[in-house]
Order: sequence, then C-alpha cells, then structure tokens
Amino acid sequence: MTDSATARFERLSREPLLLTGGSGTSFLGTWSSFRAVFSHRELLALLVRRDIKARYKDSALGLLWTLINPIVQLAVYYLVMGQILGAARGLPDFAIYVFSGLTIYALYSETLSASTGSIVANSGLVKKVYVPREIFPLASVGSALFTSGVQMIVLIVACFALGAPPLGWEVLYAIPSILLVVLFAGSFGILLSALNVYLRDVQYLTQIVLMLSLWAAPIVYGWNMVNDVMVRYNLPAWLLEVYTNNPLTLAVLGFHRAFWTAAGPADFPPQMAMRMAIAALVGVLLLWVCQRVFARLQGNFAQEL
Repeated sequence: MTDSATARFERLSREPLLLTGGSGTSFLGTWSSFRAVFSHRELLALLVRRDIKARYKDSALGLLWTLINPIVQLAVYYLVMGQILGAARGLPDFAIYVFSGLTIYALYSETLSASTGSIVANSGLVKKVYVPREIFPLASVGSALFTSGVQMIVLIVACFALGAPPLGWEVLYAIPSILLVVLFAGSFGILLSALNVYLRDVQYLTQIVLMLSLWAAPIVYGWNMVNDVMVRYNLPAWLLEVYTNNPLTLAVLGFHRAFWTAAGPADFPPQMAMRMAIAALVGVLLLWVCQRVFARLQGNFAQEL
C-alpha cells in the first residue's frame, strides 16, 4: 500500500460517523425524517408518476383502465349484489351506497397493499443509493390517491346520472374520511413495509387482512343493520362502539354521508364529526409510532435485501 493511500485511510478513520436516517426516538427524530423526505420531494413525485405509469405499462388503453375498472365494479355490485341477491331492497340507491363505500375502501386497500411491498419492490434503489426510506411507502400512498381520485369522479358522475347529486354540506365528510384512511393505512403501510423486508410473509398476511376488512366495514350492508343485530341478540353496547369507531368504518360512513343522499339519521351513529376528529388524533400518534419503529428497522434494509 502506498504512503498516500495509507495517509488517506488514516484521515478517513479520524472522520466521525454520521447517521443517514432519523436519529433517536423523539419527535425531533421524526421531524428530521420528514424534513429529509421533503428535501427529496422531486424524487417522491417521480416515484408516484412511475408507479402510476407502470401499473398499465404496455396496455393499449393505458390510464383509461383507471376509469374502466370502477365502472365495471359499480355495474357488477349493482346487478349481482343489488338486483340478483336482493341487497338493494333494504337500501335505497343501493348502487351509490355500495360504490361510495368501495371507493374509500379501494384507497385503504391499495395504500396498505402497495406500501407494504414498496421497500422490497424498490430493492435496487435501496441497495445502491441513500434516500429517505420512507419515500417508497409514501409514493405508494400518492399513487393510491390518484387512483382514488379517478374513482371519485366516476362516483360523482354516477350520483348525478342516477338523480341523487351530492349538493348538501354533508359532502364535506369526504375530506376527513380520506384523511383517516391516509393516516391509518399510511401508518400501517410504513410499519409493514419495514417488517416485510425481514419477513416476506407479511405481504401475504396483509392481503388476508384486506379481504376481511371488506366485510368488516359497512360497505355492502348498512350500519343500522349491525345496530339491529346487537339489539336483537342483546349484545354489549361496547361492541357496537368498537365496531363503529374503527377508522375504516368511520371513513366508509363518512363517504356514505357525503354521497348517499337517500340516507336518514338512523343510518349513522351520533356525533360522527367528533368520532372522526378523535380518530384523526389517534392516527397522528400512530403515524409517529410507526415511523419511529421504521427508523429503527431501516438500518439493515440493504443487507436483508
């Protein structure tokens, strides 16, 4: 080894080690992580656009599939669930009811599913360059929001086409509904994306949870039906409260209140706005906890991948 190389190694050995991720377990560590994400916002936007384009790459219709899929889904649920199985007899404007619930559920499902596998899917970037690792699950959230926005356009057009336009102030309930889904699905997505690096079964377990979530929220049945079952079988009142205050249930109910104009007071729980506000505060705390766990786990991502 030459003298110049030896001197260079000695200088490097005296340099202090610097952490590349968020440090500590305090709010300052979380704040530094989000500052790092913000400084890479252009890369985040590029990853969102890449995810959207890659979804329908090499297809003839391209992004038009984001319109075709929800329209076909609306028609299937309306005909099969509503007309053939008779679910529409218990719920007026059943097509709008079920599609509004499916729209917000799709945002939850796509956010959680895509973000869980985001670190593994971007293993090439993770191993080659340093960027804030949170940027990958956040890119999945962004692409899911784009797809959900297209579905909302279909939902609004369907409301007008079926003679039930959402013109009241209740349409504002859509905003906290989206916020709740982004907070909770994004938080769990950040956590599960890290766990999935170490245990790949996590992504398959997530799909099972998503399948169960579809039927655990009042999407193809009414909230008042659950209430009636609780009363009929004399079940404890706290069970209904646990079910109602589930963030996904609140988000679905919020979308119903925003777009399902045939609803009555008995179709929703009391004090919905307060319930959603409390859930949002819990979601912010959950986001902090999940991000700190992610920060602790991200150090060995490159080795595990």
